[in-house]
Amino acid sequence: MAHCRVLAFFLLPLVTMTTAEPPGCKIRITSRGLEMLKTETQRFVEEELGNMTMPEMQGKDGRFQYTIKEVKITELNLTGADLRFQPGFGLLFEVHNSSIALSFQRNIFYWFFHDVGTINASAEGVTIHTVLHLSSDELGRLKISNVSCDASISKMRAKFSGTLGRVYEFLATFLTTAMRFVLNQQICPAMNHAGLDLINTLLDTIPVRSKVDDFVGIDYSLLSDPVVTARSLDMDFRGMYYDLQNENDTIVNYAVAPVIREYDRMIYMALSEYFFDSGFYAYYKAKAFQMLIAHEKMPKDLEMLLRTTYFGTIMMLNPALVEAPLSLELKVTSAPRCTIKTSGASVSVTAMMIVKLLPPGQPPVQLSSMTMEGKLNAKVSMKGKRLAVHMDLRRFKIYSNQSALESLALIPLQGPLKTMLQLSVVPILNDRTKRGVQIPLPEGMDFIEEVVEYHNGFIVIGANLHFTKGLREVIEKTQQGQSSANSNTV
Repeated sequence: MAHCRVLAFFLLPLVTMTTAEPPGCKIRITSRGLEMLKTETQRFVEEELGNMTMPEMQGKDGRFQYTIKEVKITELNLTGADLRFQPGFGLLFEVHNSSIALSFQRNIFYWFFHDVGTINASAEGVTIHTVLHLSSDELGRLKISNVSCDASISKMRAKFSGTLGRVYEFLATFLTTAMRFVLNQQICPAMNHAGLDLINTLLDTIPVRSKVDDFVGIDYSLLSDPVVTARSLDMDFRGMYYDLQNENDTIVNYAVAPVIREYDRMIYMALSEYFFDSGFYAYYKAKAFQMLIAHEKMPKDLEMLLRTTYFGTIMMLNPALVEAPLSLELKVTSAPRCTIKTSGASVSVTAMMIVKLLPPGQPPVQLSSMTMEGKLNAKVSMKGKRLAVHMDLRRFKIYSNQSALESLALIPLQGPLKTMLQLSVVPILNDRTKRGVQIPLPEGMDFIEEVVEYHNGFIVIGANLHFTKGLREVIEKTQQGQSSANSNTV
């Protein structure tokens, strides 16, 4: 019995590892990416601290009474700002040896004297240490789950204006001590609000489970909490497409998990074969891989080719139908499969091709039923935040479903029909795939200078980041959209 327990103890981690769902999509943000984010983050923090609301303060010490109100921050100088990864937690934003200039109105009573005026003050030696804890919520969305903040001010100076300004310089200690206390109390709540409310609003713009088109949607939910090291932030996403009409009908991920080893670029995105296979499966289940080429959609060259090939069949059936229009119907009979190797990516597809006559006012007449086996080259590209695929027909084979003799007769048709399909059908497929699908990045960020590398079982796209919008602009736009949606539901 003891031996069984020991064996179970060692096997349990192995079982957990084998049953864990591998990611179809993996994203790494490197320290180089954070370096670019630092300037935008510093600007955002300056705006947030600049909008701090300070309460009215009152105090009394012996004969000295004061009231401070209308506190305004006039200048922020966050010279020592830094943004880096905090291993095991998330992001660390620090400010050292910075200063805050502010002004406020005073109302002072001292013995029989009463004075009002403006005080210009400065907080020096400002230090802010803020850690944003990143995690995955119950929906699989990246969130800031907690903010750890510590702020301090080493020195406070005040300069009085007004008739009795010089007289009250010796009382500055009372005012600056109170002001320093209030600033210490206000900075961390402002940072908490910036992280838990505003930055989380920005993260809400990352697609988790969203519609791609009229046929399918995509699931970018996180499979686990992000892994944070000193060099990178790694996130594992499900990366799975689904049929909008039957969201639970999906395939199991048996593909090789994508691996990212590089750190040179700002961001990396890795996609496994499963990412593409789940898309093909979803489109197949949604019956999107069915196409009828007839009437004005039928290219003249293709119609002539079919008419020449099946002229004898038509004459044997009914010579009166020789001038009737022709149609070519394509039906994919099983979900296409993607294969990714170091040499590139390809897609294997099997389809039924049915040739029919369409005599006016009469039922269609089937001339032939063929099976098509094809292989397409797939070239993956990234533009902005959209992933696109361009396909070219590489190999093509058809054979008859009716007889071996007819299969032999179709051999001369293979070359011309491949050319016709490349010119007529493949462009229709590429018209859909070139629209692309959004990748899991927040609004306002785009991929630029991307490079695609092919590995066995997955691809890795390395790129740099570009801000198309400021953080504040994206957050305010998202908040306005949420407010509009809430008002419409009410």
